[in-house]
Amino acid sequence: MKASLLFLLACTAVLAVGARADSPEEPKALVQKVQELTQKATAMAKDAFSRVRESEAAKQARQWLSDNAELAKQRLAWLKEQLAELLKKTPAA
Repeated sequence: MKASLLFLLACTAVLAVGARADSPEEPKALVQKVQELTQKATAMAKDAFSRVRESEAAKQARQWLSDNAELAKQRLAWLKEQLAELLKKTPAA
């Protein structure tokens, strides 16, 4: 997380330098442009964080499924046996 925040700050600094190069004589315009670029960088960082969270959740779900696949097979086999026994006990209509 610290690296991500440092990346965001570095992007903001690069954008600020780019904005200054575009308009070196207008301080108000420079401030506005830096703010706009910072908002864009923040939106991009939020999107990246969202993707990371989504991929981590998917990874955890895959891990949970792989860890519990055998248990699920055992439970399904047990349920099949129970259903077969129940059907044997039930008189045919």
